[in-house]
Amino acid sequence: MPDETYWYLPPPMMDSLRGWLPKSVLSLREYSLSRFVRDLVAGLTVGFVALPLAMAFAISSGVPPQSGIYCAIVAGFLCSALGGSNTQISGPTGAFVVVVSGIVLEHGIEGLFVCTFLAGVILVLLGATGLGSAVKYLPRPVVVGFTNGIAVLIASTQIKDFLGLKVEKVPGEFLGRMEALVGAAGTLSGVATLLAFGSLAVILLMRKFLPKVPGAIAVLFGATALAFLLGLPVETIESRFGGIPQGLPKVHVPPLSLLTPRSISQLIAPAITIAILGAIESLMSAVVADRMTRDRHNPNVELVAQGVSNLASPLFGGLPATGAIARTATNIRSGAQTPVAGMIHALTLLAILLVAAPLAGHVPLAALAAILMMVAYNMGEWHEIPEILRLSKADVAVWAVTFGLTVFADLTVAVQAGMILAALVFIRKVTNTTTVALVDDAYLEDARDHALHLHQIPAGVAVFRINGPFMFGTTDKVAHIMDDIESLPPVVVVRLRNMTAIDATGVQALEELFDRLTEMGKQVLFCGLRSQPEELLRRSGFFRHVGEDNVCENVKQAMGRTRRILKEHQPALGL
Repeated sequence: MPDETYWYLPPPMMDSLRGWLPKSVLSLREYSLSRFVRDLVAGLTVGFVALPLAMAFAISSGVPPQSGIYCAIVAGFLCSALGGSNTQISGPTGAFVVVVSGIVLEHGIEGLFVCTFLAGVILVLLGATGLGSAVKYLPRPVVVGFTNGIAVLIASTQIKDFLGLKVEKVPGEFLGRMEALVGAAGTLSGVATLLAFGSLAVILLMRKFLPKVPGAIAVLFGATALAFLLGLPVETIESRFGGIPQGLPKVHVPPLSLLTPRSISQLIAPAITIAILGAIESLMSAVVADRMTRDRHNPNVELVAQGVSNLASPLFGGLPATGAIARTATNIRSGAQTPVAGMIHALTLLAILLVAAPLAGHVPLAALAAILMMVAYNMGEWHEIPEILRLSKADVAVWAVTFGLTVFADLTVAVQAGMILAALVFIRKVTNTTTVALVDDAYLEDARDHALHLHQIPAGVAVFRINGPFMFGTTDKVAHIMDDIESLPPVVVVRLRNMTAIDATGVQALEELFDRLTEMGKQVLFCGLRSQPEELLRRSGFFRHVGEDNVCENVKQAMGRTRRILKEHQPALGL
């Protein structure tokens, strides 16, 4: 929207208003036909990818498959239209499977709708009060442990349909579920198991040899056609749920008995869990989208949009919604430019619901289980575990406790315990940075080598410094270096002499900073590490990641290296 629209407003008010506008409105200023074509292709692609996932998430949550589709349509459209990210796709996700199934078991599907509505209210309040940036206070070990645990839980819920087991009622808790599944091992269906493994193999092969074609779509159509044409004795959506209703979703109002103060007091705790999960996953997904597109989302606007979507979804019989990392990545890889792609994705699902709903009833549950197994593997962030294990024992303990409690206890308890442990680790690391030392000749000589004002900065070099603990809650400040990355000189030096402590989140932030600057053709050096940061960075593999030569002992050494770099690479660096 052109700035002239606000000509009558004072500059502070103009900036404030612009800070609350959805990305869909801001993108209209530079929208074009070519952008629309890209958004159209991306939206259609993600719409077909979202169909099997929406149904699978609903089924694994213990609700009819259409609840997942209704959520993807309503929330997918509203989040794109009102949200703070250009390319994020929202809808039902794996993170909610365990929470939703637990709420349905205890409070019924009507109780789930009320919880989702209450969660929407909480999310709107979080965004409107400016708390959207609070996700930065989640340390990396907590997020990784939480994600690992959810992935394990999702995979465990799919074993029944993957193997075609006959189980009357699958327990909600992990150990009870595994005991019931082991007890039903004798009811394994060979046909369902072969279909599931075949579907999984197709997804894996397509990801390797045809990465641009979503394997979930191929499995959805291929397994359904195979099961229908051959009359395979496998359970389908129609045999378990009676198919998917064709037509527009109807407005659904929860019964008044669930809207009393007593009922709401019982539902507020699970509603808070949904809100916390929704906020964490949507903002994490938006951050992933930013990395892929070099964009920057508005966290508070995004949370308000997620809140509005969760207010609307249960009114049409839909599940809770949040940002979906895998669908967002698919959207970006398919060429999405603006939130219009997300809106087209929702309209694509609506068109499928209106035209082809009866055909969806033939989808075999074994194929959907295979798709969700792949989702669980992809969302698990398993590559992060070796990196976490190389960090301090305290960081490993935070990850292990969060992971264990997520799987064996409760998601909310896991996050709470992980945050408490992380806070204690934070305090310990900060207090360990306090030192008392004698100022002698050796100390003064060392200080001269680290003193920036005693060493001339060559032309073509920019020096940034990090002061204080560089840990979860503070690492976003490194974005200051990226604010005008195009104008940075060829060599960038990050001075870490006054960085007193670092944790796993800080390590990841420095690695991402190095990767981003290197991608832009910059030479990056780090210098002046103190003992605690140096020990953790070396243990984590940071030195290998950036190269030993790019970590200098002090400013004096760093300035000497910059001069050699500039001299050796003058033509390549444009000097």
